[in-house]
Amino acid sequence: MGICFDTRYPHVSPCRGYQGYPVKLTDTKIRTAKPRERPYKLFDGGGLYLLVAPQKDGAAGRYWRLKYRVRGKEKVLAIGVYPEIGLREAREARDDAKKLLVRGTDPGEKKRAGKIVQSDTFRLVAEEWLGLQARKLATVTLEKGRWMLETFIVPRLGDKLINDIKAPELLAALRAIESKGHHETATRTKQRVGQVMRYAIATGRAERDITADLRGALAPVATKNRAAITDPAQVGELLRALDGYQGEPATAAALKLAPLTFVRPGELRGAEWREFDLDAAEWRIPGERMKMGDAHIVPLATQAVAILRELHPLTGSGKLLFPSLRSRDRPMSENTLNAALRRLGYTTEQMTAHGFRAMASTLLNEQGFPPDVIELQLAHAERNKVRAAYNRAQRLEERRRMMQAWADYLDALKAGGKIVPIRRKA
Repeated sequence: MGICFDTRYPHVSPCRGYQGYPVKLTDTKIRTAKPRERPYKLFDGGGLYLLVAPQKDGAAGRYWRLKYRVRGKEKVLAIGVYPEIGLREAREARDDAKKLLVRGTDPGEKKRAGKIVQSDTFRLVAEEWLGLQARKLATVTLEKGRWMLETFIVPRLGDKLINDIKAPELLAALRAIESKGHHETATRTKQRVGQVMRYAIATGRAERDITADLRGALAPVATKNRAAITDPAQVGELLRALDGYQGEPATAAALKLAPLTFVRPGELRGAEWREFDLDAAEWRIPGERMKMGDAHIVPLATQAVAILRELHPLTGSGKLLFPSLRSRDRPMSENTLNAALRRLGYTTEQMTAHGFRAMASTLLNEQGFPPDVIELQLAHAERNKVRAAYNRAQRLEERRRMMQAWADYLDALKAGGKIVPIRRKA
């Protein structure tokens, strides 16, 4: 029995088996390794390990990595992907790297001087990360993240090894966004890059998250609440204006449904006819279209059902309630409803499409409806998943009565005259 090459890893002693290292892995153990929710490592000895990534497209990613130290700094060398690189080849690569270290050569630097490993570029790591996020993020959230990365970062930094990207390079890309006045977009893009970087660290392709070095380097984003009308008399004026909208019929219908359903604008404009049961007066939005990833039920007041029945002859032959004018297979633009409000004379400081949610939340709370019932109907996050499922099932009838009372109240406001408070029925 001898001493292992790298005594910094006590779990590899005593040394037996291949080239003086303990026998840790076998082809069978590698082939049968099951993917988990998070990446994990299978060690072979001497710093060599197999990283098993979460399952993607029906298969788990398996990556050979070598942990080593140069001038007191720990580094990770990407050796290749299993099964293209088998166990024996990975061990041989480890031995070659150790020989370089003995001669004072950093194997990672030598590899970078030779050629770029495509699986370790920012472009490929970002694509891999986006693929994993598709399981838990709403489609609209995922696509916004993809758009930001592919528009602002990949063209500049996509072909660089993710571990070679420096903070000033990333800052230059982000400041190009800021230069156009899009400060919030720059901040959100930086957040997405940070998520990709942290995934690269977890999968052994980067050593640190460089976005941490950019703290304070971007212009601060002023936080402001989305504009909303909450005064009852002004709400009545708004509803009368919505009724008089002279634009596209589908847009007019969306404007009328927005205050009755108070879902998020993206959930409204992407609505599909298959989600509706008009006879049961229910709209069931699947989890993949919701911000929080959970399916959501919207009880429909009789007024909402009437609007939908009028809309059906116009768009019911297709998939979407509110298709784009350019393509019936794509929903209306995210700017359509806000643009319609501008046409009606409401500025961005007065009212936005998202403001219908704040309008409903404020007035329903003022009228004495249970706050937790209101929050359930707004589809706000519930930390306890079991409690959330229980609440959604148990309080549906309360929400149904609340939504009808809300629609009746809006009709009263629209009619003008004396404003009668909602009678609390929930």
